[in-house]
Amino acid sequence: MYIGELARLANASAKAIRLYENLGLLGQVQRLGKYRIYTERNVLQVQLIRQAQSLGFRLSELAPMLHAAHGEPDWALIAQHLHEKRAVVKTEIKKLHALDACLLQMQAEIHDCLQAQLTAQQAACTSFPVNQHVD
Repeated sequence: MYIGELARLANASAKAIRLYENLGLLGQVQRLGKYRIYTERNVLQVQLIRQAQSLGFRLSELAPMLHAAHGEPDWALIAQHLHEKRAVVKTEIKKLHALDACLLQMQAEIHDCLQAQLTAQQAACTSFPVNQHVD
């Protein structure tokens, strides 16, 4: 199949497919004259690349995972990278939860301040709430 058909089947642009090929992510692509001839295997490769990108992997990270032995994906290495990516995500989630807690605290302090203003206790709102969250 030609690049247009591959692009349609893999839901990728021809430009992206050419980039993947230039980076060596598709392995050796057959040619017929000046045309590249792609196979069903290339469809699966492009789909895997796009899925990996959607999970936060950079193209530069993918080459060792995709062509370890005989041009086949190294599933053990992929599993290891997924495990590492999950650890990074979990750390980021913890940071976001801490940030959310600080935002909630500040929001509550401002709410209390506004309520105090309504009851004529304006002295309660003389300064901006100080957040102890330091990243």
